[in-house]
Parts: sequence; C-alpha cells; structure tokens
Amino acid sequence: MEDLRVPSGPGLPRGLTVPAGELAEQFSHASGPGGQGVNTADSRVQLSLDLGTTTALDDSQRERALAGLAPRLAGTVLTISAAEHRSQRRNRVAARERLADVLRGALVPPVPRRPTRPTRGSQRRRLEGKRQRSETKQYRRRPETG
Repeated sequence: MEDLRVPSGPGLPRGLTVPAGELAEQFSHASGPGGQGVNTADSRVQLSLDLGTTTALDDSQRERALAGLAPRLAGTVLTISAAEHRSQRRNRVAARERLADVLRGALVPPVPRRPTRPTRGSQRRRLEGKRQRSETKQYRRRPETG
C-alpha cells in the first residue's frame, strides 16, 4: 500500500500526504453483484485512519477535522467503506478516493460571515412601524386638562 495523497484545496494549500502505515485496510464479503465469486472473494474494503494520532495533520487541522467529522467517528477513527465494485482492487481505489474527499471537505475553513447593511426600504419600514407604535401609545394616554 502506498501513501494517500489528498489534493490541494481550500484549507490545504499544499495538499496532504497520509503515510501508508497510518491507514488500516480490512476486507470482507460484499453484498450485491459478483456472480459466482461473491461468496469467495473478500471484495468489500474498509479503510480506517486515526485522526487523533496521524502525523499528516497539524494541530489546527486535527481540531477542525475532529469537530467536522464527529458524527462519523468511532472515538477518533474515521472509517470509509467501499463495496460498489466487483473487484477488491477497484474498491480499494474507491475507498482511498472517498477518504481523500472526506478529509479535504473536513479541512475547509469556515467562511466568515460578511456583515450587510439594512436596505433603505427596510430602514424606512422599521422607522414607520416605530412611529405608528408611538402614536398608538400616545392615544392611550390621559388627555391633558388645562
């Protein structure tokens, strides 16, 4: 098995390389198409990466990945399954591509909110509402005698 290359993107200006030794592959029977070989071939691939201990991520990336992928993690381990192909080799490639996509998506920094100004119409409607409310309350007062 070779190192996993994650292409560059937002949050990953130089891309990312996950050492092969940090990836764990498991193989099992896959359901679905496969003909006679489906009962004998272990074509389903489960690819796991421990985000808590990997050397591929720096501390800020690790924090962002753990927070963004929390629902998909078992502890700090991210597991990706691939069983859509009949051959184990193609499922291995699919699992690696999927893991790279998930990691790249999790490492995208949040887009800061850009404050916007209220439109002139919304300001006018707000002030008109305040004026009407003020008049309503004014009419409720006791009339001045004098």
